[in-house]
Amino acid sequence: MRWNPKVLRIAIIGAPNAGKSTLSNQLLGRKVFPVSKKVHTTRCKARGVVTDEDTQLCVWLTHLHMSFRHKLDEAMLTDPWDSVKHADLVLVLVDVSDHWTRNSLSSEVLKCLSQFPQIPSVLVLNKVDLLKKKFILLELVTELTEGIVDGKKLEVRSAFKDNPSSSANNMRASESSWPCFREIFMLSALHGEEVDMLKQYLLMQAKPGPWEFHSGVLTSQSPQEICNNIIREKILEYLPLEVPYGVIQVTEMWEEGPSGELLIAQNLLVPRKSHMRMLIGRGGKVISRIAQEAGQDLMNVFLCDVRLKLKVEWLK
Repeated sequence: MRWNPKVLRIAIIGAPNAGKSTLSNQLLGRKVFPVSKKVHTTRCKARGVVTDEDTQLCVWLTHLHMSFRHKLDEAMLTDPWDSVKHADLVLVLVDVSDHWTRNSLSSEVLKCLSQFPQIPSVLVLNKVDLLKKKFILLELVTELTEGIVDGKKLEVRSAFKDNPSSSANNMRASESSWPCFREIFMLSALHGEEVDMLKQYLLMQAKPGPWEFHSGVLTSQSPQEICNNIIREKILEYLPLEVPYGVIQVTEMWEEGPSGELLIAQNLLVPRKSHMRMLIGRGGKVISRIAQEAGQDLMNVFLCDVRLKLKVEWLK
């Protein structure tokens, strides 16, 4: 049997909470990137790796949005440019359930696409399961693509027959759309609906070239980074507002137990006593729930028993 390795480097861009991490986890077949409703859940500059027979997909999660309230490391701000510059394909993810943002591509996304117009791009409409009126998808496709996909004009005029606002939307198209998408996919990353179709398309786009990772590798993250991100995801879920962003994670123990289980102990340092009370919860319920859920996720990632202990400390 002849061995002809193929590879495709993919950059996933989109607004915060569009579902970049969820889609990446579905493509990988295992949860290695944290998922939360709060912004900047995924902070590491990590890649996911999908290996299918002789083809390898390397997936970059990018961070296009900068919030003044949740400042990231300076290196994170240049990450999208670096990721897209080295990509063979760009996936633009749009959350169709967000009626405030779904009708236009953000200026950050458009800037990224305009900077590298030679790199093929694909539009992915996510969370379609949350749309009751599916005809809205046709309208969104026209608005986001200027009615042009793969160089051809779309025939979807019937969707606008009784829509007086369509002409106004078309006037704004050039400021909020991209007429150079090669393909469009509509899916629900959370439920895995139509993700396989996207995955097969990506595998078909791969070109001959050497693999960057061993076939057994799922992500460029270290096991410790995966652990930190999963614990951080739970903290983001269960703590309100700004509180999670001030938590510092310090790993005290990482070793193999007598029965082959992974023993992890981590201290969570918080800047205020009130934050410590919130993180611990009444009767220790919050921190216990975080440890239990994070431990289960870690077992699913590492495919072994995990004993996770979390301790909360106040930075006086």
